[in-house]
Amino acid sequence: MKILWLSPWLRPLARAYAGELRAAGDEVLLVTSDQHPQPAVPLPWELVLDPRPKSPASWPSTAAAALAVRRFDPDVVVTELVRDPRWLGFARSVPRVSLIHDDQPHGPEERRPRWEERLFDRWNAGAVTTVCFSEYVARRVEGTPGVAGRLATVPLTSDLPEEIVPRPVEAGERRDFVLIGRLNEYKNLPRVLEAWDAHQSGPHHHGDRLRLFGAAATEPVLPRNAWWNGGSYDYLDLLAPLSRAKGSVVHYQLATQSGVQVLSMQLGVSPIVSTRGGLPEFQPARPRPIDPDDVGGLVAAFDQLADPEWAWSLGMHAHAHYAENFHASVAAARLRAVLQDTVDHAAAARVRPPAVVDDHDVHGNPLTVADPDAERHP
Repeated sequence: MKILWLSPWLRPLARAYAGELRAAGDEVLLVTSDQHPQPAVPLPWELVLDPRPKSPASWPSTAAAALAVRRFDPDVVVTELVRDPRWLGFARSVPRVSLIHDDQPHGPEERRPRWEERLFDRWNAGAVTTVCFSEYVARRVEGTPGVAGRLATVPLTSDLPEEIVPRPVEAGERRDFVLIGRLNEYKNLPRVLEAWDAHQSGPHHHGDRLRLFGAAATEPVLPRNAWWNGGSYDYLDLLAPLSRAKGSVVHYQLATQSGVQVLSMQLGVSPIVSTRGGLPEFQPARPRPIDPDDVGGLVAAFDQLADPEWAWSLGMHAHAHYAENFHASVAAARLRAVLQDTVDHAAAARVRPPAVVDDHDVHGNPLTVADPDAERHP
């Protein structure tokens, strides 16, 4: 297959899937941008654009990309969080697969302008297939604006390239707990900090710190043995503290699915998740999801994982769970099947025979068609 992938905001994740599709023998052209915080050198099969129409400098490169896309002549188009109206022309009449990550915004900052909502919901509804990354999101979005009638679910892989994934850290080198990502309200920070304060004041604390990585609207008030990096972070700076962590906190009040959850499992670190959204679908058998308001349950999870041997054991279980269910090769194979089915479905629709018109009345007599010119030319 020749696959055109339009993904302006999630470049590392699109690369993870596209790389596996290319390894399977498909041709992929990824149209993306450099808006993702993780910098990257352009690949030969990438077109890197500025997805801001108000920037005059972006128009020549967008026009050149349109010509490159036409020459590529894809069999199917994958669209993911497209927000630039100029990119609508890249897809033309090619069968489309729309990727949906979330069933609702996580906060006011993620809400789209109404004109954008109307325009892109109408466009996304014209896709042949809508792909979600959890059964939870698929159930929530079915029948809503911007969703095609045909729904499929594909595993969410990590956007961290396998070639830079370190080996799982042994028990004796495990330390600390981590919480990663923008410290917005849905991250449930007050209850997490309350639980951490109770854990670090109790008998099961082994000298670990709770390490927070991510921007915050206001500086969080932290209990003892908690630390905040002060804002943004780079993946390479994050790899070491996350890889050796005893646990990764994904105990959200509002959730769909979590890239942090799959990243943690990829690195062999046990995620501590809430019961919200698709998080339980992704979670290994242990530790079990905890209600977001259950501070005592969260304290118990900290107490249990503070034991480095137990943290290593559950981390290895999470690592195996990721390899079996969410590894890029597994996720891309499922996506490839959906793309091929979409191409086949669209082709079958194009060659469907015309409906047979019955030209007899209810008694079986032939119907006569009046000459439209008869009355004007008696």
